[in-house]
Amino acid sequence: MKDLKYIAAFTIPLTAFIGLYFKGIYSFLTPVYAFGMIPILEVLLPIDTNNLDAETVETKLKRKVFDWLLYLNLPIVFGLVVLCLTIVSTQQLSTYELVGLTFSLGIVLGTNGINVAHELGHRQQTKERFIGKALLLPSFYMHFYIEHNFGHHLHAATPEDPATARYNQTVYSFWLTSTLRQYFNAWTIQKKLLKTKKEHFLSVNNDMFWFTVFQSLYLITVFLIFGTTGLLFAVFSGIGGFILLETVNYIEHYGLLRHKTNSGRYERVKEMHSWNSNHVVGRIVLYELTRHSDHHYKSSKKYQVLDCHDESPQMPYGYPTSMVLALVPPLWFFVMNKRVPKAMVIE
Repeated sequence: MKDLKYIAAFTIPLTAFIGLYFKGIYSFLTPVYAFGMIPILEVLLPIDTNNLDAETVETKLKRKVFDWLLYLNLPIVFGLVVLCLTIVSTQQLSTYELVGLTFSLGIVLGTNGINVAHELGHRQQTKERFIGKALLLPSFYMHFYIEHNFGHHLHAATPEDPATARYNQTVYSFWLTSTLRQYFNAWTIQKKLLKTKKEHFLSVNNDMFWFTVFQSLYLITVFLIFGTTGLLFAVFSGIGGFILLETVNYIEHYGLLRHKTNSGRYERVKEMHSWNSNHVVGRIVLYELTRHSDHHYKSSKKYQVLDCHDESPQMPYGYPTSMVLALVPPLWFFVMNKRVPKAMVIE
């Protein structure tokens, strides 16, 4: 039964379905649950720093249930998208209900969409990568697959990485710099990949070109079927999805830097170059994303067997709580700056 604990990740889209059904103040149920109830639970429940033994790891890697719990997010996310678009375009909703549902869908797109896409994007099977890319579509962040896998994991915790927040950088500044730099970096990486294969821009292997086509077709289809209201709802909920991702990016590497060696190269990525959190609720609903240090240490490692490393800098709160904290920069700096290793601080 412990293997099924990750079903709890579906409570986030469940709250969105409830809000969509009852509407009214329930339209805000998902943000209240994600950034109100979950942080409270994380404070009340104990932290779990235990790691799995080798035999248990081998067993868990063989169990397909962990993979299917990821795959199920595809019909859930797109089912919710279609249902939301149908209701907002055919029913008379008040402004505050539309706002609440937009936030709710955005949170689902960020957690059950982009976050799951992140996990599947590191897999070797084509079908899993396909599902991952599809989950990025409603958030207009398909380029994340390229930049994250070929850029972020190479440059994490360096000034060259747009997804690493600088010491004393606010999350609001980071939203802008990270979003823009990641997009243009993805194009640069794509051009290099094509050049390596000696292929031209219009090659069938130009993923960035296809990502642009698919995302454009998605918006055109939404407009043709659900009208202007549906289009605006899709756009703003998609933005909400990638803003959620960028807030997670912000807290994952804030202020952490790799040093250069005598050769002029950066030291290899170590466990100390990502913030770790062992708060159990955040670990479960985010498919162990909070054990981010181990993920960067070995990116091919599946979520169900990620470890906690003693040398990793530890967040005082879980990811959901930390994301709320980041929205208040003075409070975030007060809590986190003293936890950044002094050797990494560059004012």
